Amino acid sequence: MKLYYCPFACSLADHIALEEAGIDFERERVDLKLKVTASGRSYNELTSKGYVPALQLDNGEIITENVAILDWIASHYPKLGIRGELGRTRLLEALAYISTELHRSLRPLWHSGSDQEMAEARTAIETRLEFLSNSLAGDYLFGEHPTVADCYLFVMLLWAERFGLEVPKPLVGLRERMRTRPAVKVALAVEGLS
Repeated sequence: MKLYYCPFACSLADHIALEEAGIDFERERVDLKLKVTASGRSYNELTSKGYVPALQLDNGEIITENVAILDWIASHYPKLGIRGELGRTRLLEALAYISTELHRSLRPLWHSGSDQEMAEARTAIETRLEFLSNSLAGDYLFGEHPTVADCYLFVMLLWAERFGLEVPKPLVGLRERMRTRPAVKVALAVEGLS
């Protein structure tokens, strides 16, 4: 299995989740500007989407999109999912919210939007972070153990920190708890972020 990633991109969530699961996998860095992998392969040959993440399974199949990859990880490594009749549904609900509401809202900050776009983005992000903060069911989103959703949220919290956004104290606590996890330390070190 191989994860295609770019340092500090959203693929960091998948990198952390794979480490948390204890999966033996390869990593290959992608230059998103040139669309070339570290081994010199055209990234567009792997996925015509041209962005990370992409997870190549042992059978050669390629999965793209954070929600899909994180769902696959949680499905195969239940310790990173949620038990119960609605467990997978609740996990997908959280992943979809992080992806479509929070991740998407950060775009103007990464791509130098207009002053108005950036101000609107900051307000929207801080509102969404407050919602997530109020949703915590313990040290993490769903209790005392992290799920793949916490891996994704952690990356969004790192981005919020980078852009100087106001993050509610409970989420600052979650971010710092995640930072201390061995799997997170490994992923950050591999990506040159520690």
